[in-house]
Amino acid sequence: MKIELKTRVYKLTRNKRPLSFIIPSRNTRKQPLLWFDEEKGYNRELRYASNQRSCFVDEQDGNAIVKPIIFEDGMLTVPKNNPALQMFLHYHPLNGKKFEEVVVEQDAAKEVDKISSEIDAMVAVKDMSIEQMETIARVLFRNDISKMTTAELKRDMLVFAKNNPTAFLDAINDPEVKLASTIQLFFDKKLLAFRNKKKDIHFNLKGNKKRLTAVPFGEDPIEYLVRWFKTDDGVEVLEFLEGQL
Repeated sequence: MKIELKTRVYKLTRNKRPLSFIIPSRNTRKQPLLWFDEEKGYNRELRYASNQRSCFVDEQDGNAIVKPIIFEDGMLTVPKNNPALQMFLHYHPLNGKKFEEVVVEQDAAKEVDKISSEIDAMVAVKDMSIEQMETIARVLFRNDISKMTTAELKRDMLVFAKNNPTAFLDAINDPEVKLASTIQLFFDKKLLAFRNKKKDIHFNLKGNKKRLTAVPFGEDPIEYLVRWFKTDDGVEVLEFLEGQL
């Protein structure tokens, strides 16, 4: 492998940042450091030695000086004049599991995508009518929004859109969101009510307290009702409840 001469930065995965973290630098029975070379057809033993040009034991001489590899505060910087260590880290079995290279270009691109999504989501909120906001808010917040002022609703929607841009953009483009919002409104207006720890859904009308349906174990009640109201029986009930609104 030919290493491009440049300084590289590595970090521990899962955002771990201990004061110090040492990865094995030589092959042992407890921690094998082997890399399968497809061209040669066998596993090659890895070892980092500061006085050797290669990270492969079969390319090193007998005077190898083995040094520990220490991540400090979760980070490790390897200068361009140490290609042997960069090569060793590339082939190391823990690469991608315990540590990874920080690719500045990729990280920057991800950050741009994230910021763009935030902007798109917040612009979408600003372009919405109050009615559209209420429709989305009932689904996203799952509570009675009738007591919220217009300013509070806009604020909460903007905050949600900024913190969860992908979920917000998916919601406003989901054709089932309007139905889910209507179902939440049935509960807000007390036309429907939960019973038996949300296992059963009942009518909550003046002359009708009968059970409408049971929620299957492990199912989200609103998501289940979205599907149920699309059935033949559900369509009739949906039209009836919408009439009650």
